[in-house]
Amino acid sequence: MKRDMDLVRKILLRLEGVPFEERSSEIDMQGYDQQTVSFHIMLLDEAGLVKGIDASGVAEIYWFADRLTWEGYEFLEASKDDENWKRATSLVASKGGGMVFEVLKQVLVAMARDAALAALG
Repeated sequence: MKRDMDLVRKILLRLEGVPFEERSSEIDMQGYDQQTVSFHIMLLDEAGLVKGIDASGVAEIYWFADRLTWEGYEFLEASKDDENWKRATSLVASKGGGMVFEVLKQVLVAMARDAALAALG
């Protein structure tokens, strides 16, 4: 299965809005089947962006996201602006070699830093 960075961002945005008492519930993402969402939650857990719970069976991947981690919140804050997200993903993808997470994160953080510095005048 191919990693989908847009889905990664959507999952993080959804998790941020989940009340604490509803954590670890299944995340329904319109346009994505549960297997794909579970796979991406597993990847987010491996990347340290969420604390995940593995409820997989022998023949299926089934992961729940318990909560965002500090790193998850940091990445989410850098990626919240839709225009910056589009610019960053387009820039990283155009340079070849696929969507490298660490490069994408650095580009997003640089854009956020530049916007903050520009606001200071």
